[in-house]
Amino acid sequence: MSKTYDELKKWIVMMSIVAAVAAEPQVPCLFIFGDSLIDNGNNNNLLTIAKVNFKPYGIDFPLGPTGRFSNGNTIVDIMAQLLGFEDYIPSYFTVQGKQILSGVNFASAAAGIRPETGLNWGDRFTFDEQLTNFKNTVEQLDAILGGREATLNHLGKCIFISGFGNNDFLNNYFLPAVYNTSKMYTLQQYIPVLLNRYTEQLKILYTYGARKLALVGAAPIGCIPFTLFTRSDGVKCADDENRASQMYNTQLRARIDVFNARFHGAHFILIDGYNLINDVINNAEAYGFKVKNKACCGSSLICLPNDYVCPNRSDHVFWDFAHPSETACTIVARRAYVAQKPTDAYPFDLRRLAQL
Repeated sequence: MSKTYDELKKWIVMMSIVAAVAAEPQVPCLFIFGDSLIDNGNNNNLLTIAKVNFKPYGIDFPLGPTGRFSNGNTIVDIMAQLLGFEDYIPSYFTVQGKQILSGVNFASAAAGIRPETGLNWGDRFTFDEQLTNFKNTVEQLDAILGGREATLNHLGKCIFISGFGNNDFLNNYFLPAVYNTSKMYTLQQYIPVLLNRYTEQLKILYTYGARKLALVGAAPIGCIPFTLFTRSDGVKCADDENRASQMYNTQLRARIDVFNARFHGAHFILIDGYNLINDVINNAEAYGFKVKNKACCGSSLICLPNDYVCPNRSDHVFWDFAHPSETACTIVARRAYVAQKPTDAYPFDLRRLAQL
């Protein structure tokens, strides 16, 4: 039987205490790249619809609305806690001075691997632009630490989390009214093209010092409430979108072995977002959820300031029409940190990566 949410919260507190006693944190820094699932406010000052620095977002978060697409903590917030970080990893646009020694969150809602992905939402920091921001951070580290050699030594001990792919399907390939990628490629052709570009981008991260990399695979995007109600009957997951995520993750997993063989001194792992979130959805009642196919708040893709909010957020797998609730994030982060099944992480989990 799966643990209830209260038990999971107790487990996280216990693991955080163990981390604090043993070594705090388990790695000196955490650098984060990705989309709205892990954005913590980098879009707040952009001209974009894809920003949520207002209530009801953050209704259960200690600091209130920050730009996180959640009622509370995101998956990477909880991962950071499990790794022993006392403070939240700051966003690129709020980090100050020597805070960068402990890490930076570069993630941006609507971002993708391809440069045009998410443009329908407005401004955002594509993965290429996030890499440029990281390059600027590396140069700041050079100044603080006294040179590139010291910077590379520091970064080699850190964990880098990169989560891309969802928007390259939802806000690109499966949006033919705006993008022509589905006219240019079949799905079987598109995914290798996407992963080839991703591979080149990861090479840049490696060049600038990343050695411990956790790649978060695509989620079951056919099962999010938005897709359920626009591409299906509101109950059954959309097959095309889910098949795309599965194909993407399968091919990304195969590349993990290639990366580990070709990138000298680096360790890559895959956190399988599809299997983790899909397991939560399929076993919702066992995890203590009462609602798995409807959002806790809002009537469109994101919640608006005056939208209805369900009274018990922990009853819902999804907070809004596209993003998991803090409760669901807690379960996913825990299993990414300590894998319960072989499909959770490959070739090993986040805790093992920190130990290397």
